[in-house]
Amino acid sequence: MPFHHFIPRTLSLAGINTYAPTASGVYGISNAREWIYIGKTDNIQLALLEHLQEAHTSMMDRSPTGFVFEMCEPEGRSARQDQLVLEYKPTCNRGAVR
Repeated sequence: MPFHHFIPRTLSLAGINTYAPTASGVYGISNAREWIYIGKTDNIQLALLEHLQEAHTSMMDRSPTGFVFEMCEPEGRSARQDQLVLEYKPTCNRGAVR
């Protein structure tokens, strides 16, 4: 099952501050060619801001341009992340789900 609200937002300081909630959930980071990473967190906005500040990581080297997210309770985050990773096969999560 894809992200519930699949409206991509620009992966930028302004985009994250405007659209990403400070709530529990899962998020996906992509560029025009591929899904790069799908993560889970207590604070979606903070996690995306931290990724944006990373330099020379395998994720940032792939030039991410957008993000999507869905809020979910902490108890369901891991299972939802696993489901999304299996569906989208993001480059930087490969091998993370057994």
